Amino acid sequence: MASPDVAEHVPASHIRAGSTRPDKMPAIIMSNGMTVFLGNASGPQYTARVFLDLHIWALEDGADTAKAIGFAVCNALKFAPNTEGFAIDAFSLPAVRWMRDPDPDKTYTHGVITVEAVIRWSV
Repeated sequence: MASPDVAEHVPASHIRAGSTRPDKMPAIIMSNGMTVFLGNASGPQYTARVFLDLHIWALEDGADTAKAIGFAVCNALKFAPNTEGFAIDAFSLPAVRWMRDPDPDKTYTHGVITVEAVIRWSV
């Protein structure tokens, strides 16, 4: 949300967590979080692989708007974010997918960027 390139395309109020099609466009919706526990690391440390999908929605003016948002998001997430209380040992964007709305009366473009990280923490 703090990236000027993302903010150029999507207002901060249109970036949220959820699982439904947005009512305001363009939008970024974070959903489908998944955690896979990897086990113990050194000493009292634990590790997990976490996944999060970022759904990008835009009205179709060509798919250019949605893809420009996706490009800005990918650039903003080139490096792991700073964290507090845990460490990020690996960070990537392994998949980006684009699709048109299956309803022929709609003019949405929908993209999904998967974010993947391996995190480590102590108890």
